[in-house]
Amino acid sequence: MSTPSPALRLSVLDRSRIREGEEPSRALRDTVRLAREAEALGYHRFWVSEHHGVPGVAGSAPTVLAAAVAAATSAIRVGTGGVMLPNHRPLVVAEQFGVLESLFPGRIDMGLGRSSGFTDGVRRALGQDRATAAAEAGAFPARIEELLGWFTGTQTSHPGVRARPAEGLRVPPFVLATGEGARIAAEAGLPLVVGDLRHRERLAAAVEAYRSAFRPSGWAPEPYVVLAGTVVVAPTDAEARRLLVPEAWALAHSRTRGEFPPLLPPERVEELVMTERQRGLYEDGLTGHLYGTGERVAGELARVVRETGADEVLVTTSTYDREALLGSYRGLARAVGLVPRSGGGDAGGVSESVAPGGGG
Repeated sequence: MSTPSPALRLSVLDRSRIREGEEPSRALRDTVRLAREAEALGYHRFWVSEHHGVPGVAGSAPTVLAAAVAAATSAIRVGTGGVMLPNHRPLVVAEQFGVLESLFPGRIDMGLGRSSGFTDGVRRALGQDRATAAAEAGAFPARIEELLGWFTGTQTSHPGVRARPAEGLRVPPFVLATGEGARIAAEAGLPLVVGDLRHRERLAAAVEAYRSAFRPSGWAPEPYVVLAGTVVVAPTDAEARRLLVPEAWALAHSRTRGEFPPLLPPERVEELVMTERQRGLYEDGLTGHLYGTGERVAGELARVVRETGADEVLVTTSTYDREALLGSYRGLARAVGLVPRSGGGDAGGVSESVAPGGGG
């Protein structure tokens, strides 16, 4: 079997997807349970996301959810994929991660993004319109600089103010980006999280641009690349492809109706009468992902990692069937040879020389 290098780190991003007819609380509890499973299987990190006003996603407060995940686990690194800086003041973000790092030392990651709300209504509710959202996106490098300055005690925007308990703590930052964002990460000297795995040429170009422009910093002495994308493992290729159906329809619905819905079971999706545009978007949503048997997916991962020189892969899997979702993560862990944890451990005791984000 062709597998990625044993040194490759595999991590999990979970967006707390809501299933049709269920309460958001079920999705949030599922996220915590999945984190325990990911820890036992040997995954390196477990990250949660930030989405506001989305019917199909319960994960709206990533630092709150990260606290619940960290409290329910003992060794896996926990973080955000990511906190969207246009929606928050850097001081507040620093304080929140300072609290997390103080409670769970050596286990917290700070993934940062520059997206705003999904719709105009959500953006307005977040205190932005299209113009201010665009301006905030342009101010992303300055926001990152201020945020990191709260940790190092070097920010100059607000003289006499100090972030408690963040100042003096070291929470590894990551930039979630493609295209222009890769340049921002490089110039700031920060690790890059880049997706998606469906567009390999664009992905490779972003990684190359990042490595070429990278400036070493106190946060990362050399480039560090995390590839993010959908990965699904099942006993057969056909079963794995069918697990993609609920998310593919949710994406097509969001593109045509302006609303990201709860997940439907595959059989319900297959009975839907779709418009021509919806059908095209739906079929597109089923292509390009890494899916199939464990052997096939392990081989594809190995190839992508060789092509990009990635240090880590951040896997997201989203489907209606919870048992199949757990089975996918278990199958992937077996296929790539992750080492299961037995009883957790003290992540804080791992050498900090393993960059970035310590060991685990």
